[in-house]
Amino acid sequence: MTAVVVPAAIMGGVALFFGVVLALAYRFLRVEEDPRIDEVEGMLPGSNCGACGQPGCRAFAELVCSGAEQPGKCTVSSVDGITAIANYLGVEATIAERRTARLHCAGGKSSVRRVAQYAGLDSCRAAVLVNGGATACAWGCLGLADCERACTFDAIRMNGEDLPVVNPDLCTACNDCVEVCPRDLFTLMPVSQQLIVQCSSPLQGSAATEVCSVACDACGRCALDAKAGVIEMAGGLPRIRIPGETTVDATFRCPTGAIQWVSGPQFRGESPAVDVGRRIRA
Repeated sequence: MTAVVVPAAIMGGVALFFGVVLALAYRFLRVEEDPRIDEVEGMLPGSNCGACGQPGCRAFAELVCSGAEQPGKCTVSSVDGITAIANYLGVEATIAERRTARLHCAGGKSSVRRVAQYAGLDSCRAAVLVNGGATACAWGCLGLADCERACTFDAIRMNGEDLPVVNPDLCTACNDCVEVCPRDLFTLMPVSQQLIVQCSSPLQGSAATEVCSVACDACGRCALDAKAGVIEMAGGLPRIRIPGETTVDATFRCPTGAIQWVSGPQFRGESPAVDVGRRIRA
């Protein structure tokens, strides 16, 4: 009987000791959580997209309640939602401009020259690893929809040219498409920035257009037609230096449609060159 009672008593004593230690630790070491965090989290969209730079809405709510972040940094919330959070916390409702993903390539399947037939895994990353892709352009979109699958907000779809279409109304600027693209073709931009360079090839002149008919040929007309200093040519491509000073004028003389003035979805199922031709004739 003693052989059973003694070990049981020892185990009971150990359990009691650690129970007391845990109770004391909870009593004296616990950190009180701001009760407002639950309320603010409930006012946020709950998308946990990461566009604010935090891993989720609760982490963002904690920073907002501590004063480390402003409610307006959540670019997914509506203006009314941000205002409601600001009023609840008694802070200023500073609204950050929404951002959206933009693709720096317009070379769809009818525009870019193909040099091989890829028959491997249906993945851009796999195609790059196998043979660098099946197109002559080593810098363009591979069209295998890694970005579409990575987007959990249904903001990207592939069009008839095998190019991703970004819907700014659904895009949360979560950065997933930026990270998954093996050719770094996506950039997060303010939605107000409407002048987009849709080419990433450093080739110039006929060397560029022989590979892709809608590639930038580095002619520099866009830089000449824009306001002074707004666009400069660097590495065979236009670089937009002052986004707030851009106008549609920079696109009018582009011979290939490599620079576009966009609003809404970046592509509408037609060749960018067709759109440019329509503007010129108008």
